[in-house]
Amino acid sequence: MSKAEAVAGMLWVGVTAYAVFGGADFGAGFWSLVAGGSDRGRRARDLADWAIGPVWEANHVWLIFVLVVLWTGFSTAFEAIFSTLFIPLSLAAFGIVLRGSGFAFHKTARRLEGRAMAERLFGLASLFTPFFLGTVVGAIASGRVPEGNAAGDAWSSWLNVTSLAIGALFVATSAYLAAVFLVYDARRAGAPDLERYFTTRALIAGAVAGVLAIVGIVALHHNAHYVYDRLTGKALPLVIVSALAGVAVLVLLRRGAQRYARPVAIVAVVAVVWGWGVAQYPYLLPTQLTISEAAAPSDTLTGLLIVFVAALLLVIPSIVLLYTLVQRSLVEEGSAPGAEPGQS
Repeated sequence: MSKAEAVAGMLWVGVTAYAVFGGADFGAGFWSLVAGGSDRGRRARDLADWAIGPVWEANHVWLIFVLVVLWTGFSTAFEAIFSTLFIPLSLAAFGIVLRGSGFAFHKTARRLEGRAMAERLFGLASLFTPFFLGTVVGAIASGRVPEGNAAGDAWSSWLNVTSLAIGALFVATSAYLAAVFLVYDARRAGAPDLERYFTTRALIAGAVAGVLAIVGIVALHHNAHYVYDRLTGKALPLVIVSALAGVAVLVLLRRGAQRYARPVAIVAVVAVVWGWGVAQYPYLLPTQLTISEAAAPSDTLTGLLIVFVAALLLVIPSIVLLYTLVQRSLVEEGSAPGAEPGQS
């Protein structure tokens, strides 16, 4: 394995972590948006707030990591992606800022109207941010991002069937992942009604994500032959693992095995991300720019690898500790919704 490939693998670790943890974060906002205005909707939103409150800001560590590694290690690819796809990337960045503002201000708003507006902003941004990030992935996978500064079309590069299908898939996958996580969080909070509520939504979101995955594969067949051929070739075992894991999650949820559903759901998402990586290899921009062609000088790559090792030793244990404390209910922001009156 060359240094460039090692750094590309490091980049993919960050992409995977953001897909899992950032995706679940966005999905929680999606369920907050569609929960409705009833008392039951309020309890669902309160559970989502309680579950992600201590960790939602930490999830952006992975996005920052990906951007820094891409910019430093593969600046040619960074230039091409961010100049051609500046519109969806700007909209996604705006969504991240708007989402953070909505989440922060809805807790401090004194008036009911202000809190409701902040909650809607949080929910809407949680919907369109993963959508636009998905269109970026679709544009890259379908070969619509050529090498060079603004060498691709600023609109057609991401406004196409493949990009829109993958954008919708990102939203559905985030919703699915969050619902699976929230089922367990509802049990942790002692709210059996919310367990049932999010189990139903996890089943629905999982089915929708499965349909959209098929639509995305069909779109790749028509618009991204290189990625499609490898996705149904070398990456096929990972695609199969993802599909089997997705079905297993639905079975586990129906049988009430919520604790086991979460790691299996993570496996499903990780398999998809790495399937995409295998399908694109050795290209960062399919059929346009390879990993070795885009790589920075050897000394820069060495520095990145050293930083990665330092992150493994310092940052990863801290994040693992944070998630462990949260899952053991030792770090909480606000109080859990609890069971409805009359339930145990």
